[in-house]
Amino acid sequence: MRLKEQIIAPTQEAFPVKKLSTKQSRRNITQRKTKVAARHAQAGHWSAQAQPMFGSGKVHYEVGGNMEAMNYGGIAPVHRLVTKLGLRAQIDADLSLLKVHLPYHESDHVLNIAYNVLCGGTRLEDIERLRHDVAYMNALGADLIPDPTTAGDFTRRLTEADVLTLMESINAIRPKLWAGRGAERLWPIAYMDIDGTIAPTSGACKAGMDISYKGIWGYAPLIISLANTKEVLYLVNRPGNAPSHQGAAAWIDKALTHLVPYAPRVCMRGDTDFSLTKHFDQWAETVDFIFGMDSTATLRTCAEALSEDQWSRLKRQPPDDTLPGTTRERFQENEKARIVKERGYLNLHLNDEDVAEFEYQPGKCTRPYRVVALRKNISKMKGENVLFDEIRYFFYITTRPDLSAAEVVACANERCDQENVIEQLKNGVNALRLPVYDLVSNWAYMVIAALAWNIKSWFAMMLHLKKDRDTYIRMEFRRFMNSFMLIPCRVVRQARSIVVRILGYQPTLDRLFSAWNAIERTGFG
Repeated sequence: MRLKEQIIAPTQEAFPVKKLSTKQSRRNITQRKTKVAARHAQAGHWSAQAQPMFGSGKVHYEVGGNMEAMNYGGIAPVHRLVTKLGLRAQIDADLSLLKVHLPYHESDHVLNIAYNVLCGGTRLEDIERLRHDVAYMNALGADLIPDPTTAGDFTRRLTEADVLTLMESINAIRPKLWAGRGAERLWPIAYMDIDGTIAPTSGACKAGMDISYKGIWGYAPLIISLANTKEVLYLVNRPGNAPSHQGAAAWIDKALTHLVPYAPRVCMRGDTDFSLTKHFDQWAETVDFIFGMDSTATLRTCAEALSEDQWSRLKRQPPDDTLPGTTRERFQENEKARIVKERGYLNLHLNDEDVAEFEYQPGKCTRPYRVVALRKNISKMKGENVLFDEIRYFFYITTRPDLSAAEVVACANERCDQENVIEQLKNGVNALRLPVYDLVSNWAYMVIAALAWNIKSWFAMMLHLKKDRDTYIRMEFRRFMNSFMLIPCRVVRQARSIVVRILGYQPTLDRLFSAWNAIERTGFG
């Protein structure tokens, strides 16, 4: 019988656990919230204190004998979401690596690594703490989970074809969200961003690694992500000397195959490395794109041939005052600019920007495309002295007729937000940590760890309020983990259900319950 999780709000009842009604749970939440608010309300009424607020007294440790508790209260609804989406069954149906399941299936290994990341693990060795946590295993309905050595051995079992199969298994369940709870995220345009990065390593024995153009040893993964939901669609590991565009066209086509049927309109974005003119005509038949173009002599000649009347001044949008920190920063002096000026460092000062457009047909294309030229007037300065002015050109090629030249530049610049996704994969999820010994096994680990980042996006889609969905999709992984995953709770595994009783209060509990209720109500057909 399939186990069903039930999340219950804080209470002081003794073991065995008695299931509480929704009304009781809400009352307990309110009581906890009131107690915390009462403490905070005292902040303005304190008089001067003779002793520090942080006191100290004798501490006694005890080990309970009949109660199982853990600090990962958010793992139960996450596992419930993954199960209802059918990811477990999909992986087991597609991936055949184990002849005999003694006792684990392929999905057990994949989810074991992904959940370790969701619970704050930064390396495979951190699985050891989870496999000794009875409450954690009870919350997953598991009698046992694989140990770190077994997890590492599993990644080494995967061939390149197996890693591709795993990515396709994950992609196979996305339509259940894109056609349901996540449909509004893809409207009116789905933006697919493409970029490469460097996954460095200090090891000398990582098979398949190489040295990049920056002189860094490691791998050079290609990352294709969906800007609307921050999901990673494909993550492809390559040797460190691979250029960003190497093999990218085939992976872009695979991503479009999954995305196009569920998005009313798709627009691809990438830097100059991904202006693969050989494929422009094919892509333009079904999707739009905005790519950077190298500032070649031909394009500069076209831009310089434009009359001054064809250029218009580019006005950048001011910072959004609703973003954290923007209001305060407005009144602070630019410390970097002050130091550069005082010490007489060479400084590039942007005077103004102008935009224009013209038609251009790349040599490998059968039709012309719209090119937007950005002209920057830059002064080279030392201290307060201007050495000379310089004109620099930047070019963007696009199929978007609905955007003005300025809007094309702005849309292309928004692709830089993918750098935040890449940074989270590197330092939040630690997907690019390279814990095993060769290119393919590290690729497998990257894909599984990136699954934890995707689960974060899927979980955020289940929130009731649109503003909450926006906030948590954009949220850094560590903050999401602290908000939703690291919640003290008590776990009781019963015959047909799992009872998760939350032991403390934090402000994100109402959003956790919002997502959990949506998961239980939603049927993913």
